[in-house]
Amino acid sequence: MISNINKDNNQPVSEQTSLPKQEEMMLNENARKENKKYVFVEKEVRAYFEDIPEMIEVAYCESRFRQADTLGNMYRGVVNKKDIGVMQVNEHYHQVDSEELGFNIYDLRGNMAYARYLYEKEGLQPWSASKPCWGPKIAKLKAETKLALASKRSK
Repeated sequence: MISNINKDNNQPVSEQTSLPKQEEMMLNENARKENKKYVFVEKEVRAYFEDIPEMIEVAYCESRFRQADTLGNMYRGVVNKKDIGVMQVNEHYHQVDSEELGFNIYDLRGNMAYARYLYEKEGLQPWSASKPCWGPKIAKLKAETKLALASKRSK
């Protein structure tokens, strides 16, 4: 609900945000666009790692399914700026190897493909720093899978 007028630009101001209505509408539109980007990346990750659900949890914990930031720049780690993209592949340690194998870790598909390669080679160890986030989720997934298998066997 509009409660007053901004004296600087004579625009209506929202009670909740104190932003001129026009700016508030632009921010809401930008938020919707950003949400669509993240939903797209999440869908891609879920489809690509459908056979390795642990990696879906890793992607969520590492980047919240972000390949790029709000300006379109490569999403980089908060703790380590060398960690990049949705799977937070460390470019310092993996850029040369990934290129030699034909993966572009700066691209969504290449980032996921190289992460799959790492997973097949080293398991979840490369993402051990975020284990406090994904560890309990993966344990729950494994428990649910065991229950489902036990239920099928008993029938």
